Amino acid sequence: MRLSDAKKGSSYIVLGIDLDLKVKRRLQMLGMTHGTAIDILNKKISGPMIIKVRGTRFAVGKKFCDGIILED
Repeated sequence: MRLSDAKKGSSYIVLGIDLDLKVKRRLQMLGMTHGTAIDILNKKISGPMIIKVRGTRFAVGKKFCDGIILED
């Protein structure tokens, strides 16, 4: 499942990040690594998705959501 398919109010585990190396490293520096639990706080049709990673809220743009692979 991709982050773009995630449902608001649900929790998931990060399986991988399939994005440009620079973006992947930035997300890893922010704490989004393999096995990390994330919570979907807000998801709208337009605009960024708000997620919670290791206790910190992040806004993730729509174009990056397809590159983040999750597990239920």
